[in-house]
Formats: sequence, structure tokens, C-alpha cells
Amino acid sequence: MENNELSKVYYRIREVSQFLDLPASTLRYWEKEFPQQVKPMRNSGNTRYYTPEQVETLKMIKYLLHTRGMKIDAVRQELRGNPRNVSRRVEIIEKLTDIRTQLKSILAALDKRR
Repeated sequence: MENNELSKVYYRIREVSQFLDLPASTLRYWEKEFPQQVKPMRNSGNTRYYTPEQVETLKMIKYLLHTRGMKIDAVRQELRGNPRNVSRRVEIIEKLTDIRTQLKSILAALDKRR
């Protein structure tokens, strides 16, 4: 589920967990730590539903915490102060990762021909 694949109105916590490759418990924890940015809707059964915007925010949080190694307080400040810049960095990293995957695939195909 890439950026352009976020076509649904809401995503269940399980879908977001799989997409971000994170346990659902981490998403619930981040919901408490970042209440301004991530507040999923809930149905009568208390199932969490995230909007595409919230999924993008969760991607940014994951990038800042896991890739950049920032502390939670620093992530809060970054999201408050410069969310557009963080979003652009995440988008660029995703594109570069896709390019790397494609190049590896091409290299593997060339190796098979030898």
C-alpha cells in the first residue's frame, strides 16, 4: 500500500499495522503519545479506523522514531513545527527504496542471463 494506494476512506488498525510493518500495540501507544496527530475513529465494537492522512502521519512518526532515531518529544516538536518537510523526506525515501528494489531486480535478471 503505497501513497497512491491509500484510496479507502478508512483503514482498520490491522491493515495499518501490516502496511507499516508495526505491531498494533505500537499504533495504540503512538495514539496516546501523539493525540493531536493521530486520533482514529472507532465503531460501536471499539475497532480503530484510520484516515489516509493519519496513515501518512504514522509513516512520518515511524520514520522519525525508527529511521532517524529521534526521541518522542523531538518527534512531537518536528511534527508541530515542520510536518511538510518530514512528509517530503518520507516520500523521497519511499521512492528511493522502490528504485533500489527495481535495480536489484534488474541486476538479478541480468545475472540469470549470464
